[in-house]
Amino acid sequence: MEEEYRRIQRFLAACDDLVEGKFIHAEGKMTEALKAIAASGELTELFAAVTSRFDYPAAKRAYLKFPAEKGSAHGAAFLPAERTEILAFVFCLLVEFDAGTMQFNDFLLRYFYEDGSYTASYALFVGRMIRPFRQIVRDCYPDAVRASAERETQEADDPFAALAEAVAAERTRIASALSETDKKTGELILSALATAAEKKDGEDVCALLAGYGCFLRCAGEDGVTSSLSAFIGRGE
Repeated sequence: MEEEYRRIQRFLAACDDLVEGKFIHAEGKMTEALKAIAASGELTELFAAVTSRFDYPAAKRAYLKFPAEKGSAHGAAFLPAERTEILAFVFCLLVEFDAGTMQFNDFLLRYFYEDGSYTASYALFVGRMIRPFRQIVRDCYPDAVRASAERETQEADDPFAALAEAVAAERTRIASALSETDKKTGELILSALATAAEKKDGEDVCALLAGYGCFLRCAGEDGVTSSLSAFIGRGE
């Protein structure tokens, strides 16, 4: 169950990045959130259940209003009243954004228009849609949230042990996220990082974290929530 908690935590971390991050990285974070769902049996079952009888086309007609008022150039977006339908609706929107069947930039300026600014419009979007969506998933998995809080306490007490756990999770992540060539390169760095963490060699850890951050950018993973995201900034 601990491994499944990690997968759920990976999804919640991607949602956190969406809420706290910048508009420019949003689409990458959405992709990461969907990958986290696909990697988790619990989350896959949850979203399969809430979408099984959900009429998404009807929901779009009901909750995406354009124009909001007669003579207005912009519309308005709403959420369903039921928690299960909120999960289904936001999930389906994320899938459409990721697939490119609905352009996220156009969606923002159409339904969350704020002074013509993507940054301001994005802030409205995450406040009205992603925050409630994230909270409902958190409420569904209180044990995973509790385990995450306990791990954060452990990080403060023993950062090397926490790093070793993050390296193990990152190995699992890159197994499906990277090409064969990039996986081999990433595994070399992660193996050295695991050894440095075991030896509690802070200097080597910092150097390897900085190198791994550069590697992710070169591999096209910039903006993706790595299992080592919380540590990488410390090494650069």
